Amino acid sequence: MVQGTASGVGKSVIVTALCRVLREEGWRVAPFKAQNMSLNAAVTRDGREIGRAQAAQADAAGIEARAEMNPILLKPEAEYRSQVVVMGRATGSVEASAYWGQRNRLWPVVKGALRTLRYEHDVVVIEGAGSPAEVNLRRHDLANMRVATASDASVLLVGDIERGGVLAQLVGTLELLRPRERATVRGLLVNKFRGDVRLFDGGVRFLRRATGLPVLGVLPFADDLSVPAEDSLSLDAVVPSGSIDVAVVRYPRISNFDDIEPLAEAGAAVRYVRRPDALGVPDLVVLPGSKSTISDLEWLRATGIAARLRALVDAGVPVVGICGGFQMLGEELRDPLGVEGPVEQVRGLGLLPVSTTFGREKWTVPVTGRVEEGSILGGSELRLEGYELHLGETKRGGAAPFATLTRGPSGEDVTDGAVSSDGLLVGTYVHGLFANRALRDALLQRLAARRGVRYEPHGVSGDRYAPLSAWFRSAVDLRALLHVVGLGERTTGGRSRRVTGTPHRG
Repeated sequence: MVQGTASGVGKSVIVTALCRVLREEGWRVAPFKAQNMSLNAAVTRDGREIGRAQAAQADAAGIEARAEMNPILLKPEAEYRSQVVVMGRATGSVEASAYWGQRNRLWPVVKGALRTLRYEHDVVVIEGAGSPAEVNLRRHDLANMRVATASDASVLLVGDIERGGVLAQLVGTLELLRPRERATVRGLLVNKFRGDVRLFDGGVRFLRRATGLPVLGVLPFADDLSVPAEDSLSLDAVVPSGSIDVAVVRYPRISNFDDIEPLAEAGAAVRYVRRPDALGVPDLVVLPGSKSTISDLEWLRATGIAARLRALVDAGVPVVGICGGFQMLGEELRDPLGVEGPVEQVRGLGLLPVSTTFGREKWTVPVTGRVEEGSILGGSELRLEGYELHLGETKRGGAAPFATLTRGPSGEDVTDGAVSSDGLLVGTYVHGLFANRALRDALLQRLAARRGVRYEPHGVSGDRYAPLSAWFRSAVDLRALLHVVGLGERTTGGRSRRVTGTPHRG
């Protein structure tokens, strides 16, 4: 189990790396995070919703993502309210205080999901949430030491040296654990080190003396490991680079912002904006998903971004709206059941002739299909795949569709989205749109041509997790790590050369 001294110290990245490295070492490995709070979600093949990070970790492990890997997903909707997703299905929205009262009901769900994964795999790599030393939350714990002690997991504790005070982070966290919890911690990892790692040799010696635990690695800072972030705080660290300027509107309840990451990976300068003046005159504006579409739409108006956006459209700047962003581009949004709050009806931005009505049914379904001609994203039979993850039905009022899709596993054929008459405004419900390389490269080449610059398609190709594995192996004593957590060595083919410890099957 990988736990951290705080949120954002790199737990998700390290779990993803371990899933990949253990797979390379011949283990059948699966990821697990009991409770995740994130607005970045993915849809499994059978239409279940889980945290995007766990889907990436499953990909790194070479297996299919499934609901058991993230049995509880919390999706914040307001300051004190979240939608609760249990085993991939939304069960409703609750206030934080009411949610904590459900922990006894949810704990058997957590145990059952973990039991299933342990039975089917050699190793399960568990990711903690936040910090295990938040003693005020100890009795509500569903994701940290309660999981570690119940499953007899070996814990690796991660600290973030970039934010400063890493020695106090690690030692202080251990001091605040109960003796039984402290006994589960088998080793320490220091993450995000910049510069010559030898300068931290004294810190390593201190940690060994102060904690009695081995420091298994000091991992260098890296910002190009292609692992999706779980919360929008990571967007503050985004430094755009590239000749094609993509402005992404960062509203308060932005969700599934990992939809945009492939554009940055392919060489576009992606930047997130919260003020109208920050929009400038980009080559492309993206309105991403939102967990509270009506609220974020009102925020667009209040900040002046809506007015600036209309001016950019009049100037011929292309705009792509995904999911909630698509809904905002329309003429009207209706919420007769109060799904998003007390506002029953609101005007949209009026940029596409569509209208949306929210209902209780939530679409969580993988899709495949083709892009229709006539849009800035269109081409000759461009294929795409992704997933729908939304509330609401959107009706076109004369606009051409963006794509023709097949929903799995039902096989239902539908038309998706809407396109303006000049092809420069596109709305779609397809998440993962820009992960389709042919579509992404065609779009960026068109944007480059409009600007008068050259664009050479590039980005992640082949094995996207190979650099992650190399990063981890270069800084971590893998032999020592396997030893302290009770695992042996394996050949690539999965035959055991040396196995220590007792495998768990329940």
